[in-house]
Amino acid sequence: MDRLSQLPEALLLRILSLLPAKDVVSTMVLSKRWQFLWMLVPKLVYDESSYHANEYGRFSRFVDRSLTLHEAPVLDTLYLKLGKTSCGTGDIRVWIRTVDNRCLRELVIEIDTSTSDRSSVVLPRSLYTCCRMLVTLKLKNAVLVDDTSSFFFPSLKNLSLVSMKFPGDELIKMLLSNCPVLEDLVVKRCPNDNVTIFTVKVSSLKCLVLHQTESASINVDRGFVIDTPSLECLDIADYRGKFCVIENNMTKIVKANVCHSYEHTQQLMGSISSVKRLYVCIPSSKDAYPVGSVFHCLVHLALCTCETEWLNLLMCVLRDSPKLRALKLVKDHIHQSHKPRPCWNEPSAVPECLLMSLETLEWVKYEGTEEEKEVAAFILRSGSCLKKVTISSKSTDIEKKFEMLKELSLLFRRSPTCQIAFD
Repeated sequence: MDRLSQLPEALLLRILSLLPAKDVVSTMVLSKRWQFLWMLVPKLVYDESSYHANEYGRFSRFVDRSLTLHEAPVLDTLYLKLGKTSCGTGDIRVWIRTVDNRCLRELVIEIDTSTSDRSSVVLPRSLYTCCRMLVTLKLKNAVLVDDTSSFFFPSLKNLSLVSMKFPGDELIKMLLSNCPVLEDLVVKRCPNDNVTIFTVKVSSLKCLVLHQTESASINVDRGFVIDTPSLECLDIADYRGKFCVIENNMTKIVKANVCHSYEHTQQLMGSISSVKRLYVCIPSSKDAYPVGSVFHCLVHLALCTCETEWLNLLMCVLRDSPKLRALKLVKDHIHQSHKPRPCWNEPSAVPECLLMSLETLEWVKYEGTEEEKEVAAFILRSGSCLKKVTISSKSTDIEKKFEMLKELSLLFRRSPTCQIAFD
């Protein structure tokens, strides 16, 4: 301990920032050097789960006392991980107001939802009025109140809303419109979040994550509206929504993960034609994107093979991606459609990327079906620039797996330098 005490104060504070607040405060008894050091720690993490179920009062008093005594002029992070049984709006209001003059940069409020029958925690209005210096705000499993006149986060660059509930559609619009420098937004919607159309209209946004995997009712037309002309990264996974409207093409986008069950995909796929890295899992291949669209910048494509029409979609994207260098095929989801899989029809013309640029093929969870064999054979005998093909099988039958991989190794390869590896 004496050797540790000789370290510079800045380094000691950084070490203490890695510990829960409960442990940080306990270091005050180590020596005179440590007695007041905890008061300057720039990151405070309060976790109610470290207390017994009936000790919320003790936990609350500890948070009150330690926040009041804390003296760091700038508080980098305040992390509140709270339970739903005892925690109320009043406690959170007091804690937020206590750090109002500390130039708080990051606030994380996470409510435990391990027991589903507990009532929701409503976040206080002080969240909007006492956190004007925030750069990062992360909220999970709570309720935002309607107080649109108080919204203004002039420094907020990172916002995460996970399983949150809202008064309605308009609050989302007002909240985002009052974040003038917002760059990263994460939205993971929950059932019954009281929002029908989730509108993201932020001119400064660079990275957007939109996930919706559950829906309260299949009869509710829930969806997204996106207007983010500066967007560079998009991650959308929506298997319960009905639509996604793009109001301005995202001409600066470089990376996109697109997974959804929309019937109409043309607008979304057509708006990301500048993408360099693309992961896609969509149900339709016909008119998946506007006729004439070309992915001129696409160099890395990952395509999920769970959907019925994956094969046709693959051929379309290969045809329209002249600079593609890396292709990955993977079955990430369970195929649930009862529609028959389409038969393989070899294209009349070999896609330009196979002749000029494709260097690697990775096939994960290869099953050895007739259609998969045909696709693999076509790529191997057409790929002039192929350097490496990596195949991994999901089969647990060693003998079957050996025969399947032996078949692949005997296929004709147009590229003399192409190597086949089996995982």
